[in-house]
Amino acid sequence: MIEATDVVKEYQTGDETLRALDGVDVAIRPGEFVAVVGPSGSGKSTLLNVLGLLDVPTAGHVELDDRTLSELSIRERTRMRRRTVGFVFQSFHLVPTLTATENVMAPRLVGGESDGAYDRATSLLRSVGLGDRLDHYPTELSGGQRQRVAVARALVNRPRLLLADEPTGNLDRETGQQVLSEFEGIADDGVGIVAVTHDEQVTEFADRVVTLTDGRIESGGD
Repeated sequence: MIEATDVVKEYQTGDETLRALDGVDVAIRPGEFVAVVGPSGSGKSTLLNVLGLLDVPTAGHVELDDRTLSELSIRERTRMRRRTVGFVFQSFHLVPTLTATENVMAPRLVGGESDGAYDRATSLLRSVGLGDRLDHYPTELSGGQRQRVAVARALVNRPRLLLADEPTGNLDRETGQQVLSEFEGIADDGVGIVAVTHDEQVTEFADRVVTLTDGRIESGGD
């Protein structure tokens, strides 16, 4: 589905060049749940940004559906990201003035796809066990419930790739397991999942664990 080949990503800070990714090779297949681990500063978030079409490599290339992303215009890349990729963040990033349903609908409305948005949002919320919380605001939900709203929102545009940054970081172990069980079900539906994490229980649910050190893949890249 998406494949990174010999990817290098560098950032310029004054006179210094920081190499965040150094010759990374990794492929994510449909229906595969991949955990990415490594110490802080190892390049995990940078890899997530590159796979999520938020950034382009300095060298090497990323291919999605046989299209090389660095050859796309910003508009084409944005369109492909909206259509293909969903994001889940550690801090949920829910809009406090919107209900659970409205938060899930938001990406479709921003993309100008209002038809069926309400039905899609409520169906997703029911599928993650929040059918009785459709009209609740984020402040009326527990941490686990808010993360499940965020998962539903990430799926509203029917992405084929779900990227999660520390998805259990703000959750207790039991609630984290509930969210990870949702991820397993999502992968079973053919969605590829990449989760950057420091949490060992994420690796217990993953099909494959990729270890990054100093911008290089030490294991699990195949």
